[in-house]
Amino acid sequence: MSSASRPGPGRLEAIWLKRAKRGPMDPVDRATISGTGLVGSLRTSSIRQITLIEQEVWEGLMEQVGGSAPPSARRANLLVRGIALAGSRGRLLRIGAVRLRVAGETRPCERMDEVIPGLQAAMRPDWGGGMYAQVELAGEIRVGDFVAWDDEAPSVTR
Repeated sequence: MSSASRPGPGRLEAIWLKRAKRGPMDPVDRATISGTGLVGSLRTSSIRQITLIEQEVWEGLMEQVGGSAPPSARRANLLVRGIALAGSRGRLLRIGAVRLRVAGETRPCERMDEVIPGLQAAMRPDWGGGMYAQVELAGEIRVGDFVAWDDEAPSVTR
């Protein structure tokens, strides 16, 4: 399941807006990321402004637990492919013109077992629940945008 060996750049595969707590995850083709998070999506905190998961990791988790839940069941904002997120705390991630600073690992909660029994435990190792980030540079993103590590970009305070 580890994706640490995959080099970037990757691709933004999906964007979801969460408009209400426990509400549906609404897919959109494009979205605006402001200095505080995804516009139109319920804010989680000033630290967890944006959440991301990897397509390859989700597919591996579904194989592991024998499930077929869609990646939106993870309830993250963004789905990326082709770039490893594990162990990336402090790194700068570029999605199109947007820059996100990885703040930490998103730990899976008990709601994942509501999706598929055993999913929460399966997600615990190696950042299987994805990551959360803070906005360094706001802008518009679109499904299909490139995703790459950009550790040399200057930090922008928002």
